[in-house]
Amino acid sequence: MDSAVQLVKNFYESAGIISKTYCLEVFHDDIQLEWYSSKGYLILEHSDLLALSKDLKHSYYDLRTQIHTIIGNDSHVMIRYTYFVRTYENPEEEMVLATFFAEWEVKDGKLYKGIQMSQLPN
Repeated sequence: MDSAVQLVKNFYESAGIISKTYCLEVFHDDIQLEWYSSKGYLILEHSDLLALSKDLKHSYYDLRTQIHTIIGNDSHVMIRYTYFVRTYENPEEEMVLATFFAEWEVKDGKLYKGIQMSQLPN
């Protein structure tokens, strides 16, 4: 498996987005994510993504990723995945947060440029 694919796979399988320490390890200093979200089009940079990480960590008791598809080469990775969450109020019930499709460019062994689309559950 290409190292870029492994990097992306490890990030999502570990729910790395909720760990600031892990994010700092895998985010390029110039990271940028274009996100076509339910709230509209967003451009998130390093500080925005760290703030998102903090928000997710404080909002959910647990976050789990199911990867549906992942393909790539040494610098570009495409992934389709679903985030499942458990809230602090109801940690016994797992719910779908959203399903995502993302493409990442990996530079210097880190997540560099991403484009992502998400869909909330029906």
